[in-house]
Amino acid sequence: MKNVDQRDFLWILPLSLGAGAILASLQAGNWLGGWLGFSFLFAFSLLSLVMSTRWAGGGKALKWMVALAFILRFVGGVTTYFALPIYGYVDDEDQSAGFTYTDAHRRDAQAWELAVSEDPIFTAFTNKYAYDQYGGLLAFSAFVYRYLSSDAHRILMLVLLSAFMGAIGIPFLWKASAQEWGTKVAFASGWIFALYPESILLGGSAMREPYLLACSAFALWGFVDWQSTKNKPSLIWLGLGIAGMLLISPSVALVTLIILGGWVYFTSERSRVSWWIIASAIVVFIAGLFILSSALDRQGNLGGGSPMGVINSFVREALKWNVFKIEEGSGWVQKLFDEMPEVLHLPFVMVYGFLQPVLPAILIAPTTIVWKVIGILRAFGWYILIPALILSFNAATGAGGEKKRRLFLWLSIVVWGWILFTALRGGGDQWDNPRYRTILFLWQAILAGNVWVWWRETKTVWLLRVVSMEIVFVVIFGQWYANRYLHIGLQIPFAQMVTLILGIWFFIIAFGLWRDGRRSASHGV
Repeated sequence: MKNVDQRDFLWILPLSLGAGAILASLQAGNWLGGWLGFSFLFAFSLLSLVMSTRWAGGGKALKWMVALAFILRFVGGVTTYFALPIYGYVDDEDQSAGFTYTDAHRRDAQAWELAVSEDPIFTAFTNKYAYDQYGGLLAFSAFVYRYLSSDAHRILMLVLLSAFMGAIGIPFLWKASAQEWGTKVAFASGWIFALYPESILLGGSAMREPYLLACSAFALWGFVDWQSTKNKPSLIWLGLGIAGMLLISPSVALVTLIILGGWVYFTSERSRVSWWIIASAIVVFIAGLFILSSALDRQGNLGGGSPMGVINSFVREALKWNVFKIEEGSGWVQKLFDEMPEVLHLPFVMVYGFLQPVLPAILIAPTTIVWKVIGILRAFGWYILIPALILSFNAATGAGGEKKRRLFLWLSIVVWGWILFTALRGGGDQWDNPRYRTILFLWQAILAGNVWVWWRETKTVWLLRVVSMEIVFVVIFGQWYANRYLHIGLQIPFAQMVTLILGIWFFIIAFGLWRDGRRSASHGV
């Protein structure tokens, strides 16, 4: 990527030095050391974003896309860091320290502990620093602290790097999508990837997800270009993406290998795959299983013996725990569980998890101003995305070419399988559940981008119908929450409310199918 010239340094260096000076003033420690560290990270981030954006070749639209993605994540991260101790729940340990996520706070604390110790960085992968199950992000964070901020705990350095990782994947996503499906899908997917609120929130926090999304984009570009050109350097990006996932979260690497394996299978490219590529994928997959099972069983209490046994035990215990936590944490859920057969508990948890963060709840439930804004944006973003994901199957069947149809159907199946699995895995938790779901957001953005292009080209009325069904849910469920929290309106029993929503949904679908049938008959189809 030789897409940078001397003129770029005329704005990158002053901007990096100025921003570094401001951040150094806002964080404790020696000002000069902080200024140099922040300035270096800013210059590295901006140069990398400029180079990758020009290399992708998306023009001004892609430049705006990448710039907004980086700015929103970084500014959002800095804002929440300073706002939470004042406008959040000040009695909460994580919020009083400026952290949105407990995971980020605890990992950051251990990273600083490791950085100022005499232990080597790779100690992050041992039980001594075991809060981060897999150790990769902990090791990287400790490395940054040790060599760029050894005199003081400058948390905003990791926020800056997280924002950078949240934006750097966009040029790779755009270039891969443009090459595989055209620029219309590329731009739609890129904007969705850049502006999705959950991704912005995670990109402004020292969490795994921004790194995993960037690695997914690297792997996607490497795979797509290698499929198209057999250009071996593309395999470097594929390998870099998979390796990064293995270090940060091996389960995501395994899922990505399954996605790409299905891609090859369903697009009938099996005969073009070299034996050494297949062997390498198998080796990586097996290695990932062992890494994942070892990380999950660090405390040695899962049993199961084999890697698959450990993973199965972990998933089983996690599902049981989530069902217990949902029932324990909510009186009305306990009441519902008492009234329904036990066999329906898991399906209920899955549906409840899928709806998180629940838009009607955050609109009505009382909370602080900062959490009200964050909650509405997160829920609003997810509820905008849901109709596109629902219609991804329809858009797939309408895609041109048999290979393209099979590929989009495969991606839709995997994405929905992951969404429903994470709904069970995260249960009703309005933080972990959406965070797990966002791990595969790259693929969700591609599907949503394809649906957007398909709707623009076909003007299908089914988008309006699905959105209408969602509005019905939000309005009726919103009234239920309004009565629960504010004692406004009628008190509708939960079962009757669900029946009412399902009844209206059935009418919308049935009426839509009837209208489509009438229209087809009138056109002689």
